[in-house]
Amino acid sequence: MANVERSGRPADAFGASAEGARLRAARLALWAVAAVLAIREMAVVLTTPSGDRLTDLETWVGPHGVLHVKGSLYDSTRFTGTPFAGLVLKPLTRSAEQALGWGWTFGTLLLVAALGLIAARALPQPVSRRTSLLAAPVAISLLMVSLPVRNALWLGQTSIIPVLLVLLGCFTVRGERTSGLCIGVAAALQPTVLLFAPLLWFTGRRRAALTTAGTFAACTALAWAAMPHDSYTYWVHHMAGVGLGGKADALGNQSLHGALLRLDLTGPLEIALFLALSAVVVALAVRRAVRYAHDGQLLLAVAITGCAAVTVSPTTWQHQLLWLLLAVVGRVGRRASDRYVWPVAVVLVTTLPAKMMLPNMPVVYPLRDNLVLLAALAAATAVPFLSRTSPYYRTPIATEYAPQVPARFGRVPPAPFLRRVLTRPNLLLELLLIRVVYAAYQQVRLAATGGTISGGRARAEHHGHIVLDVERFLHIDVEHWANHAVVKVGWLRDFFDFYYESFHFVVPLAVLAVLYWRRPVDYRWARASLGFATFLALIGFWLFPLAPPRLMPTLGIIDTVHGVQDFSKPDYGTLTALTNQYAAMPSLHFGWALWCGLVIAVVAPKWWMKALGLLHPLFTVSAIVATGNHWVLDAVGGALVVGAGFGLSYVFQGPRAAVAAASVRPALEPDRLSAADTR
Repeated sequence: MANVERSGRPADAFGASAEGARLRAARLALWAVAAVLAIREMAVVLTTPSGDRLTDLETWVGPHGVLHVKGSLYDSTRFTGTPFAGLVLKPLTRSAEQALGWGWTFGTLLLVAALGLIAARALPQPVSRRTSLLAAPVAISLLMVSLPVRNALWLGQTSIIPVLLVLLGCFTVRGERTSGLCIGVAAALQPTVLLFAPLLWFTGRRRAALTTAGTFAACTALAWAAMPHDSYTYWVHHMAGVGLGGKADALGNQSLHGALLRLDLTGPLEIALFLALSAVVVALAVRRAVRYAHDGQLLLAVAITGCAAVTVSPTTWQHQLLWLLLAVVGRVGRRASDRYVWPVAVVLVTTLPAKMMLPNMPVVYPLRDNLVLLAALAAATAVPFLSRTSPYYRTPIATEYAPQVPARFGRVPPAPFLRRVLTRPNLLLELLLIRVVYAAYQQVRLAATGGTISGGRARAEHHGHIVLDVERFLHIDVEHWANHAVVKVGWLRDFFDFYYESFHFVVPLAVLAVLYWRRPVDYRWARASLGFATFLALIGFWLFPLAPPRLMPTLGIIDTVHGVQDFSKPDYGTLTALTNQYAAMPSLHFGWALWCGLVIAVVAPKWWMKALGLLHPLFTVSAIVATGNHWVLDAVGGALVVGAGFGLSYVFQGPRAAVAAASVRPALEPDRLSAADTR
């Protein structure tokens, strides 16, 4: 037996079999997710009333569901395609409107699936077996949830077809002429695709480049002969589609032209600047794309060229931004912990509204309004994607882990890969995720009303009376007494009002910042605990909407922070643009303050720092009760979710283990850690 175990063959076979079973299960689950997402997107489109969906496609449909043959394609600015696209679409619009909707939506989903399959097979080699098995369902799922695909499905747009034709021409079809034919047709549907002709030319596929240009010219000439008025309208009057689909300075136009117009640049100066910047972008992007194509990363080269097409197009609407999602294949960063920054940023930019990515502050509006453009511009010209010849391409600098400390309970943590990391997480990724998670938290909290506005208010007030009855039974109903006692002392009222409004976000962010810089291991532990506590609080908001004392009309509580409430108005206390005022149980005002106090008490090196940290939850609980914003039991609920948050962090990550980590690796010192993080 010892000899058999020493040889390792039975164990290796068993391990390989178990790994294969896990991969098959994961692949099946991911395909199921992709199928569910596709069904959901189809259901969302087809269950929307006619007139609110497929609006661009229905431009073609007449009063009886058949082709509208009179007038120009561009009488309604909803159609933004080229005249050749109109010529191709004409035969597809002779069926009834309902059948057209089903057929168009299902056909578009098939095109998305084909696009994901081709992109997965085109990944730069070599790829691991796990990547090759899981890439296709992951790619299709990302496409299904991306804003460009959802927008194209909703509007009935053809923007997926050019991307698919380019990928077919670069990776699937055989022969340069066939490849050029596919890309030329794509350019006839979306003119900026002509940027792929220089890519083909400088990578040695000159016959394909010439065929691309010739096919584009032939298709455009055919459309001009068949529809001269529409061709003149598109190419001359609208200057290659400018102004179709909306105003060029609208936020939906994520191109350099749209950004310059939003900066109040107009006339010849704007046109000259746009042409000059476009020339620079094209030169840089094509040069980078050629370099990565020669490096064996053709899919990345295609994505870079597509991102350049996005930026230099006169108008680039949301359904035309799929090129940016393809750039997720590029590898950026020498450290393993940095590898996630670029793909996460690309996925978030292409799947979430810009308002979720950046805070609602006027100073960041120029950045937020052009976020997708900036991401495409960065991918085309600036992001330092690794070459396959780089030693870090396949083997990045490994993440350093702390030794595992034995837990009090068995099977903690539940998975061996959940280990304490010694180095800091990537700051950009951390800020990005914190912002997105907080935006999602705001949306869920706003939605947790307990029903309609009137129904949610009645339910919240009913829960308020329940809480008050429990407090009276426990003899802790001090809200009215504390509120009126504080109101009588002006400086004390001002102090609690200031404390309530000012420290709720400042102190937790300050604690996280100090931990990030000075105690990275403790930062991860504290951040995870705070995240778990906040998630549990959201469940409380959803299940138990609660009116705070200040919004209970019969209690006589004075709202010292928000001013006197007009209870005669039927919408008092309902949702505002910032927060759900019925999200009182549990109190995250107190919960986050208690988290701050406990973290400071645990990690602070001096006793007076610990005491000062514990004063924060004491002042906070006094402020939330004295100002009428929370019940005493809300603070108890906040304490419970914080305790549960620390408990879940223990279960999933094991003991904090700061002492053990420091004894094994003194690199926790700031100077040495900084050097390690900047390698």
